[in-house]
Amino acid sequence: MSGLAHPEYLATTDWLSDQLGRSGVRVVDVRWRPDGSSARTHDTSHIPGAVHIDWRAELVDEPEGSEGLHVAGPDRVAAAASRAGIGDGSTVVLYDDTEGLYASRAWWTFRAYGLDTVRVLDGGYPAWVDEHRAVSHGSLNPTSTAPTTTLAFTPRGPNRMHLTTVDVRALLGAPDVMLLDARAPAEYRGFEGTTRRLGHIPGAVNVPVGAFHQAGSQRLRSADELRERLHTANVSRGRRMVAYDGSGIAAAKLALVLTLLGHDDVAVYDGGWAEWGNRLDLPVDR
Repeated sequence: MSGLAHPEYLATTDWLSDQLGRSGVRVVDVRWRPDGSSARTHDTSHIPGAVHIDWRAELVDEPEGSEGLHVAGPDRVAAAASRAGIGDGSTVVLYDDTEGLYASRAWWTFRAYGLDTVRVLDGGYPAWVDEHRAVSHGSLNPTSTAPTTTLAFTPRGPNRMHLTTVDVRALLGAPDVMLLDARAPAEYRGFEGTTRRLGHIPGAVNVPVGAFHQAGSQRLRSADELRERLHTANVSRGRRMVAYDGSGIAAAKLALVLTLLGHDDVAVYDGGWAEWGNRLDLPVDR
């Protein structure tokens, strides 16, 4: 896609096709199914050379007594990376079949731990299949094909791309910070939801990520169209962007889009509304 400030975080199907099999390039399938069948989905059909990571099981912590899907600790992230053949020198390409939501969450996780050479496949697996590109079947042992020099990933973080509830509360009202709510408008306005309280974090503006894709496709809209949607939501440059949604999935997708368009200080509050909306001690707007 042309017109992006940081195209290095997005992979086209043409680019990925040229990179398959190259040393240091790891393709990771993060398709996920709530019934636990994501590994079987991968084994049935996947991009050649891709390995599977269950982002929900391997890259997320759900501490007892806490809401939301919190980023996993450094040891767990390092273990998942090692199993997938990802090292400090790797270029990682992530894909899913859900408009890049889970791929974006994994992208944000690895970047929050200091791995900057991470891309999301535009259009995901559906685009790859629709173009009649080669697919593979069965599972792959990544450590048998990855160079030994790239197997060690050293987590550095989580860095400022990750924020907790305490962090967000301290930022309320800060003139140099913009809170962005990636949920659907009905949830943002407090008409729908499953938490104890409905609404949004005070000062947040609504930027639903569902409008970021081409009609009938999982590919992102053009850079100009994406900028126009952010402009319509009054998203301005020169401020720190803090994205949240229910539990840090759509928020990670919003963070990816903001980064692609040149916003250089973007964070995700992964506790999100699942945590904020269930705490009676935190302020809420409707």
